[in-house]
Amino acid sequence: MTASHSRHRRALAIPVGMAVATAVAFLPNVTASAAEPLATPAAQGPSLSYVVNVSQGQGTSAAVKKAIAKAGGTIVQAYDQIGVIVVHSANTEFAQTIRKVRGVQSAGSTRTAPLPAQSTTDMGTPKVLTAEEVAAVEAEAGQDPLQPLQWDLPAIKADKAHEKSLGSSKVTVAVIDTGVDDTHPDIAPNFDREASVNCVTGKPDTSDGAWRPSAAESPHGTHVAGEIAAAKNGVGMTGVAPGVKVSGIKVSTTAGFFYTEAVVCGFVWAAEHGVDVTNNSYYTDPWYFNCKNDPDQKALVEAITRASKYAEKKGTVNVAAAGNENYDLAADEITDPGSPNDSTPGERVIDPSECYDIPTQLPGIVTVASTGAKGLKSSFSNHGRGVIDIAAPGGDATAYQTPAPPATSGLILGTLPGGRWGYMAGTSMASPHVAGVAALIKSTHPYAPPALVKALLYTQADATACTNPYDINGDGKVDAVCEGPKNYNGFYGWGVADALDAVTR
Repeated sequence: MTASHSRHRRALAIPVGMAVATAVAFLPNVTASAAEPLATPAAQGPSLSYVVNVSQGQGTSAAVKKAIAKAGGTIVQAYDQIGVIVVHSANTEFAQTIRKVRGVQSAGSTRTAPLPAQSTTDMGTPKVLTAEEVAAVEAEAGQDPLQPLQWDLPAIKADKAHEKSLGSSKVTVAVIDTGVDDTHPDIAPNFDREASVNCVTGKPDTSDGAWRPSAAESPHGTHVAGEIAAAKNGVGMTGVAPGVKVSGIKVSTTAGFFYTEAVVCGFVWAAEHGVDVTNNSYYTDPWYFNCKNDPDQKALVEAITRASKYAEKKGTVNVAAAGNENYDLAADEITDPGSPNDSTPGERVIDPSECYDIPTQLPGIVTVASTGAKGLKSSFSNHGRGVIDIAAPGGDATAYQTPAPPATSGLILGTLPGGRWGYMAGTSMASPHVAGVAALIKSTHPYAPPALVKALLYTQADATACTNPYDINGDGKVDAVCEGPKNYNGFYGWGVADALDAVTR
């Protein structure tokens, strides 16, 4: 069974008709402002954003700067440490022209829609807990009030881990997402202001509150932040690592697009502001898969690869959601029905070994699949032997995987803007569980470099055998095929994340 393809598919809308049929496509934040291009005799079109990749660590040469201006481009931000320049231009031949310039290694448009993106929001609506539902929950001694609804915590032994450690306040997890409401009572105690920023235009905006979503924007990032680090403070819910810090790096436009320049800014910001772990529950628009044989898409892959590698070099573990289409990412081919998603999408057949879902398929990224309340691969979760590194709870339709009482929903509880709580589901919700466990490992081993944190994450995971045949909806048809042994397979990778081992080993 393949879940429907939505523009941003890390958080999933559970099929209509399910008992808890709510939740979540997730889309995002602030629009980028169009810079005024310099006059140029070339053909003019709508202003677009570009990344220009040059030699790393040498700074942008005067010759390249002059060539950008001559081609009708305006530099928005130059990330000299990784050799990525963000440019705006209305010259329809800007990319083709600048690729011919000596010192330019690749260049490409980050979007197919004008600045700002001319698109509508199709965000799903989370199932918000009512005041009556909150009051009806009966917590045990030592639990936060809503913890009985969090079946996902015991699924990764986080409840037992919290008896040993809540994590260190010296560890920060950055939520690269749609923005985080740091005024939420479950997030405020652990919020890291200095590591927070708005990166939507590709240039850091550090004005106070710039990292927050507006009332019209997606609650996705706030939900993710609570899953990771909601404080154990007698209020609401409990995060996987309730003693660590969490920051908000806002990278999504108001219309819900995660463009390359914003993602590059986010990784570089995390690298240079002491972030230990990043969570990435999105894919980079407008291409579902980015193919290296296309010069524009090649440039986007190169730019984000450089940025994520730079963050890891600086000590950051990068964790990302695998996606919600029930795709086998190790297949010979996949049909991509929705790219580019910011203008006129078309259908194309791609080779996932040559065309990448970024950032989750980039080197060094921890790729996370989703499980439901019964511990099986979620009906929607992407999979693939050699692609999935680890699995964690992301929820599923309650009719498919029903949790044990007192939990009532098969979805994942999280924080929502405005001091609320509610349910969402998707690999978007699985990834923050792994980010939280990585933060606990870093708390236990404060001097561990990213390679060691990842090694511990994988070796401590609970090996989980393939589910075959996999007929999640019980209709007699196989919905996905799992390949590989118990300790490393296409559904669960090295296994399900283990928070208890993270604080005891």
